[in-house]
Amino acid sequence: MTIDRLIGILAVLLREGQVTAGSLADRFEVSVRTIQRDIDRLCRAGIPLRTARGAGGGVSIMEGYALDRTVLTNADRGAILAGLRSLDSVSGTGCYRRLMERLPRPAAAAGDDCVVIDLASWYGPVLAPRLEALKAACAGCRLVRFTYCAPGGDSLRTVEPDKLVFRWSSWYLHGWCRDREDWRLFKLGRMLSLETLEETFSPRPAPWPITPAEQVYPGRLQAAVRFAPSARWRLVDEYGADSFQVQPDGGLLFERSFPGQEELVRWALSFGDAAEILSPAGARRALADLGKKIWEKYDK
Repeated sequence: MTIDRLIGILAVLLREGQVTAGSLADRFEVSVRTIQRDIDRLCRAGIPLRTARGAGGGVSIMEGYALDRTVLTNADRGAILAGLRSLDSVSGTGCYRRLMERLPRPAAAAGDDCVVIDLASWYGPVLAPRLEALKAACAGCRLVRFTYCAPGGDSLRTVEPDKLVFRWSSWYLHGWCRDREDWRLFKLGRMLSLETLEETFSPRPAPWPITPAEQVYPGRLQAAVRFAPSARWRLVDEYGADSFQVQPDGGLLFERSFPGQEELVRWALSFGDAAEILSPAGARRALADLGKKIWEKYDK
């Protein structure tokens, strides 16, 4: 991208003082003519560059001009590199890795190297090509079509893609669903037979923030669940250390709202015999009935 290259050229000039257009072209894998146009752009932006021809010549920033280097401190550059590393973890093109190689390393890089953000998932081999295809569709305003797996069954969707979102530890596509005539979040892991169509669309004004959590996980059902002390680590992991109250006998009282009874029962069941639904009564009976069915299946 042009802006990435312009920032990279400035970084090289600040670090090395004077370089030739040919060496810049080799470094950024473009033609000398492209570098010359970039130099013109930087000059028009107010950066006083000078070029010297012949042996020992090159491009440099004019003497006496002080560029405020606090715009990007060592900490700033380290944060940028950490962000690029996180994007590289899910990129199938290597473009972020190449960009990292072009950017100057911050002097205090050791602290930044302690931060590793891996945005990949357990279905990683499928994720990278899917992300690249959807990113291209978003940029080109092209429709995408896929079969979406949901609790209510599979459905064929045609979507105007808007943004790729990493949220709730998963990747989602935010877009206008033509089948539901509304904005939706689609989990990339649930997409099957993804294809990019030739048809284009005019971008719609997208809502912001993108689909509040309350809309995706509405708290319609207030529940109280009692847990054995052995489940404490998981409650801390999923909801925090202040999400429950320790009872006199050592049990853990957990109170929270859930989207519905099915979600509550499924979640409580994942704890095995360490969880007991206290309320609502309907969810308690539903879990008891489910337990009987499981017993009948395994008691054969």
